Amino acid sequence: MELSSKTEESFRIVSVNDTRIDAAVAIEFKDAMRTQTEDGPAVVILDLSKVQFIDSSGLGAIVASMKNLGQDRKLALAGLTPTVDKVFRLTRMDSVFSLFDTLDGAVEGLRS
Repeated sequence: MELSSKTEESFRIVSVNDTRIDAAVAIEFKDAMRTQTEDGPAVVILDLSKVQFIDSSGLGAIVASMKNLGQDRKLALAGLTPTVDKVFRLTRMDSVFSLFDTLDGAVEGLRS
């Protein structure tokens, strides 16, 4: 599981550079997210624009990553492909996370 991150303005942007977040990589994803977000800004934007498939283990890994940030920090999701977006809406996780169509939209929306 390959993640990359950068700090921009008051955000940590973490990009998933794989096409799947599923049971095979869920633990690796959680560990990589912990490493990428252990310090830094209060708002983390997870760029999922390359992810084409997510299963319940992947969804659980993202929820665990949000909980790992603690109460003082926020995890927003950006660039969800139609398939991934559908999973978040079907599981009602769209009420837990702020979802943005694009990374630029997330930065703009969270800036204000």
